[in-house]
Amino acid sequence: MPWGPISAKVNNKVEGLDYRLYHNKDVEFLDLQTSSGSRAYTRTLFFVLCKAVHDLYPQGSVVIDIPVSNGYYCNLKIGREVTMWDVVDIRRRMQEIIDAAMPICRHEVPTEEAIRLFSQLGTHSKVKLLETMGALYTTYYDLDGYVDYFYGALLTNTSQLNLFGLENYYEGMLLRIPSMSDPSKLGEMIRQDKMFEVFKEHHKWQQILRVGTVGELNAAIQKGYAREIINVSEALQEKKIAYIADEIANRKDVKMVLIAGPSSSGKTTTCKRLSIQLITNAIRPVQISLDDYFVNREQTPKDEKGEYDYESLYALNIPLFNQQLTALFKGEEVELPRYNFQTGKSESSGKKLRLSENDILVIEGIHALNPELTAQIPDEQKFRIYASALTTILLDTHNYIPTTDNRLLRRIIRDVKYRGCSAADTIHRWPSVRAGENKWIFPYQENADAMFNTAMIYELAVIKSQAISALEQVPENCEEYAEAYRLSKFLKYFVSIPFDTLPHISLLREFLGGSSFSY
Repeated sequence: MPWGPISAKVNNKVEGLDYRLYHNKDVEFLDLQTSSGSRAYTRTLFFVLCKAVHDLYPQGSVVIDIPVSNGYYCNLKIGREVTMWDVVDIRRRMQEIIDAAMPICRHEVPTEEAIRLFSQLGTHSKVKLLETMGALYTTYYDLDGYVDYFYGALLTNTSQLNLFGLENYYEGMLLRIPSMSDPSKLGEMIRQDKMFEVFKEHHKWQQILRVGTVGELNAAIQKGYAREIINVSEALQEKKIAYIADEIANRKDVKMVLIAGPSSSGKTTTCKRLSIQLITNAIRPVQISLDDYFVNREQTPKDEKGEYDYESLYALNIPLFNQQLTALFKGEEVELPRYNFQTGKSESSGKKLRLSENDILVIEGIHALNPELTAQIPDEQKFRIYASALTTILLDTHNYIPTTDNRLLRRIIRDVKYRGCSAADTIHRWPSVRAGENKWIFPYQENADAMFNTAMIYELAVIKSQAISALEQVPENCEEYAEAYRLSKFLKYFVSIPFDTLPHISLLREFLGGSSFSY
């Protein structure tokens, strides 16, 4: 294994290489080209970075903040502006720690003992997390006297970290990691300025709510503030939608609004709520879903594994879409198709459409920003919106929450409730979905005129119960069990919020049910 072993599946549960076996087990070693191996490698890099900052700036701190530009934005707090030389010094110290081949020691102690330890160290975000999660025992790690808590397994020695990058990025640093496809190289650094601004905007919202970590969220829920957090979060999101609608109204040439985003980003509800705000601007929105233009399942392109590639642009009936688009802009009437996800067939909907003078087409789908889809429409007639669930809340200051986990959990719930797919089916297809997003969606996200974050700060606390219920149906002898177990374990960090607390127009009801919108 040239890029491992990094960790291992033990009876279909991912464990670190320091895991002890006392009975017969099935063991499958994992390398850096697996998601689990990459996560363990990345967490270990976080640990080394935090130690390097502690060694150089004993009174300073670092927040592992935003996944962006194929890396992780780190907010360095040292009482002054961060300079290029600070980054150079930290990178050099990280390399010294790696070259010293320091062992990483794992300790499992009663949670009360861990709380006392982190209280003495002044790491309050970890204390709040441990105090509110209700676990009997807690694991922490020790690196040459520096201790920290991380969600999930780490490597056993710093010498296993053979590649990393650390660059100046905005007011902080960008920690870069090896590419999963080719671990001999760092992931390509792609500027994502618009996305970064969305993250910064949501941090301001968190400051308004005074909730930036899961520990703070749990404490607020336990004190009875869940409804207030929900109401303010929903109001802030609605305000953003209204702002986008005003911007569209001010562009008099716009004839078409295109809403794109990856799987389970909430594009459909975003489309419906935006349409309401457009009406308040004296614009009549006409909604079209690209999902209804899927070709019949047997005509869907296949990926390199021979499985249906539903994320491909060519899974859509592009000729039919263009034909109907052209007809509509000529003032002609068309009958929209409807895709039946249960049967995998395109059907007649019986829904006739003709555009009037004040109508604007509002089209949503994962490929809506792909230039090939609407190449015949002049750019000045389009307004592009990129919607995605960009999770901004942190477990604690050294443990971020992957945005892809948020979307995967949404999709699992939706597929079980509405599409006849089990959690195991959805988990099995997820790598293909992610590969399709990297190929067909993410390259066009920075072309958006507006970006909209559909993730809610309280979201995972609400979806917890339905998600765990679906995940528990995955059998232990199933390959997808490892991911189901990881997600279930992760959700247990959250104190639950009752599902019926949500307003009926909440975007989350697209997945959880009970929405006042029709889907």
